Amino acid sequence: MLQFWRVLYLLLFPLLQLGVRVAAFFSPKIRATLQGRQHLFERIEQALQHIPNDGSLRVWIHAASVGEFEQARPIIQKLRAASNVQVFVSFLSVSGYEARKNYPGADLVCYLPEDTERNAARFLELLRPSFLLLMRYDFWFNHLFTAREYGVELILANATLYRNSTYLKPIFKSFYEQVFSLFDKIFTVTEDDKKNFETAFGLKNVEVAGDTRYDQVLLRSQSTEKVQHLKPFFAGKKVLVAGSVWESDLALLIPAFKRLCAQLPHLSLILVPHEVDSETLEHVQQRLSSAALSFERLSSLSAAFSGDKVLVVDQIGYLAELYSLANVAYIGGGFGTNVHNVLEAAVYGIPLVYGSRIRKSREAQELAAMGAARVVRTEGELFSSLQALFTNETLAHTCGHLCRTHVYSRLGATEKIFRYLFPLSQVSA
Repeated sequence: MLQFWRVLYLLLFPLLQLGVRVAAFFSPKIRATLQGRQHLFERIEQALQHIPNDGSLRVWIHAASVGEFEQARPIIQKLRAASNVQVFVSFLSVSGYEARKNYPGADLVCYLPEDTERNAARFLELLRPSFLLLMRYDFWFNHLFTAREYGVELILANATLYRNSTYLKPIFKSFYEQVFSLFDKIFTVTEDDKKNFETAFGLKNVEVAGDTRYDQVLLRSQSTEKVQHLKPFFAGKKVLVAGSVWESDLALLIPAFKRLCAQLPHLSLILVPHEVDSETLEHVQQRLSSAALSFERLSSLSAAFSGDKVLVVDQIGYLAELYSLANVAYIGGGFGTNVHNVLEAAVYGIPLVYGSRIRKSREAQELAAMGAARVVRTEGELFSSLQALFTNETLAHTCGHLCRTHVYSRLGATEKIFRYLFPLSQVSA
């Protein structure tokens, strides 16, 4: 069956290539990804000239985009602390590559070559990894199959498998059964994920490790120097940090915050849009002006800034650290396709509020179920939730404590995966 799917994939892949190139005419991101792959192998060869071939253990880590890379980051840090390890990171998306192309923890950061047999073989000839660590998903059959042929050990980390997953639909199940059979080890997030892999695909090499994102948010929370200069502006204030907000969030958030300001003195808002392009920022400013809320941008912050104004964060890379300034966090995306990363805020032990689109976020569901977070559906519910959390210290403390406990009770996935790569007898530290 594996060979059947291998042949069928080879026959159908040119159609996928054609579809991607057609889509590139309409999608700037797809077009940028294709442009980024131009002369890819020449750039990789040039970069590898500066990397010694000294017998170090070589680990190839693949991430679809930034989110999956963040899952890999604590593993990379652990690997870099070990002796004689070289780390190569590949991305599928232009957003992931552009955001992390200068990441100092990797010896090489590059795009994943297009998934042809020839590209896969050439890529492996250059990297010669001992392990491929694939984060959560993004399964490219030729790369996986060829890596297996080259003797690379394949590991899937942070794996999830829901009972209603697309992987289990009749038209896809047989294909993904062969895909997952290529992996030497699969580390799942939960026991349910493990059982689903075993039951659906008959796999015996599955182990529960947990989710490395918990380790990552803890690591990141321990370094907040980037936002320390903002602390004096918010001294004596109650601070709401609204992270990764979309237009659908703003439509409810700004009027709710306006009403709250009328009741609570010394209330501040740090507003972090999901995108920071000029069009989005202009729209944010228009909404704030229409609500008679004064604001300043982070990029042009003056010494005279007052925490009574709204701080609009118009630069990327600040959000996770900004939650350290918050008394309450509003997490955006819950009125759109899906709520953003709730763990980045939960690690600081503060209560959370977000919209009801949380189906794709297991941790958002769990935090809501345990009472650590408030799920809201209307402006009135948002106002009431924020009012309660800012005025009832006992409630806020309880919710925040539950958030922190949730994160700390789920640490350790990184160590389990690392110990698989480096058995105890081989760990020098």
